[in-house]
Amino acid sequence: MRALTLKDLDYSVLQQCMHCGMCLPSCPTYESTKRERHSPRGRIALMRAVADGDLDVGAELAEEMNYCLGCLACTTACPAGVDYTTMFETARAETEASPLTGTVKRRFLRWLLLNQVFLYPGRLQLIGHLLRIYQNSGLDLIVRKLKLPYLLGRSIGDLEPAAPQMNREFSDECIDLWEHPPEGVKVRGKVGMLTGCVQSLAFADVNRDTVDVLLHNGWSVFTPRTQACCGSLHAHNGAPLLARQTGENLMSQFEREFPGLDAVITNAGGCGSHLKHFSSVIDADMATQWDEKVKDIHEFLVETGYRIPEGSEAEIHALTYHESCHLCHGQGIKSQPREILDSLPAWQREELPHSDTCCGSAGIYNVLQPEESARILDRKIESIEKTSATCVVTSNPGCHLQIQGGLQKHGLDISVTQPVSLLAEAYRIQSGNSPVDKS
Repeated sequence: MRALTLKDLDYSVLQQCMHCGMCLPSCPTYESTKRERHSPRGRIALMRAVADGDLDVGAELAEEMNYCLGCLACTTACPAGVDYTTMFETARAETEASPLTGTVKRRFLRWLLLNQVFLYPGRLQLIGHLLRIYQNSGLDLIVRKLKLPYLLGRSIGDLEPAAPQMNREFSDECIDLWEHPPEGVKVRGKVGMLTGCVQSLAFADVNRDTVDVLLHNGWSVFTPRTQACCGSLHAHNGAPLLARQTGENLMSQFEREFPGLDAVITNAGGCGSHLKHFSSVIDADMATQWDEKVKDIHEFLVETGYRIPEGSEAEIHALTYHESCHLCHGQGIKSQPREILDSLPAWQREELPHSDTCCGSAGIYNVLQPEESARILDRKIESIEKTSATCVVTSNPGCHLQIQGGLQKHGLDISVTQPVSLLAEAYRIQSGNSPVDKS
C-alpha cells in the first residue's frame, strides 16, 4: 500500500482556493517573511503545479512544505472552506517519500523520532525513565554548564534546556486501569482516557488531573496501560502509513471495553485533532465509531455538564489563555476552555492578544525548523507580556513546553498550566482531598 500523491487527489480540492488573500494575516510564516510563497495560497499554487505536471516533486516543494507549521489558522480564516489539511498532508507525505528532498541531518532526525521512538511506546517510556534519572541526578545541570549539547549542533544545544521535565510518576504509575467515582457521587457512565505519548511521561500530572475531574463529575474511567502514540506526529509530518499503524495499535488497546464506553477522552489539542479523524487513515468500522466517541475534555465537560467549583477567594490571580492551534483551528473548540476558566473562583481571565496564533512548537517543528520556531515564539511571548497575567494556560503538551521555555528564556516569572489542572485543583481545595476510588 502506498500513500496518496497530489496527482491522486480529487482535482476539485486543489481548485478550491480563490486566491482572495484572507489567509495571509493568519499565517505565521507569511507574517515573518511577507513572501507570497510562504503563505497558504502560495503553497497551494505550488501543490497545484505538481498536480498539473508543471513542477516536479523536489527541493522547492519540500522546503516550502517543511517551512509550513501546519497550524491550520488559514482554514479558520478561509471564506471558501479550502481543505488545506488534506493538501498539506498529502504534499508533505509525497516530498518525504522522495529521495531527492531533505538534508541528511533532517532525514536522520525525522527517522529517529517518527520511526524509532514514537512508533514504540516501550522505547519512549525507556527514554522517559533515563531522562528522569538524568534530570533528578543533577547531571543535566552539569552538561548544560559545560555546553556539551552544542557538540551536536547549535539547534540541539539551544533546545536542550527546553527538554520536557519528566514527572515523578508516569501515567501508568499514578492512574489505575479502572477508577470509579467515590461514594456519594452518582455514576453517570464510563469513559476511556487517552494518556498520550509525551503527555504520559512529562504531563502525567495533567492526566491525573483529568481523571480526577472526570471522577468528580460522576464518570468511571478506563485507562489502558502503556498506550501507543495516536499517530498525529506521523500524519502531520508526512508519514501516513505509520500514522495508520499507530492508530490501529491504539484502538486495539481500547477494543475490549470500547462498546461500553460513552466517550474516549483526550486532553491534548494536537492529538485530539487527529484522533477525531481516524476513519480518514484507517479503513475499519471501529475507526468510524471511534471518531464519534473521541471528545476533548473541555468539549465533553461543557456538553455533559460539570460541577462549578465553589469558593470566595480573598485574592484573585490573573491568567491568560493561549489556544492550541489544533484545538481551536483543527477541532473548532474555542469557547469551552474559556468557559471552564471563567468558572474558577480564584482566577480572573484576561484575553491574550492573538491567542489563536501558533507558538512555534507545531509537533517537531521546533526541532526541524528551530530558527523560524524561535521567531514565532518571540512574538507569542511579546503578546503574553502585554497582559497582567501571572499564569498562562494552554491545552497541549507541545504548546506548554514551548511557551514555558520562551518565558524562561525571556526571564519572565509567569507559570504555565492547563485548564483541567486548575479545575482539578479547585475541586481539591473545595473537598479537601482527591475523590479517587481505585477499587
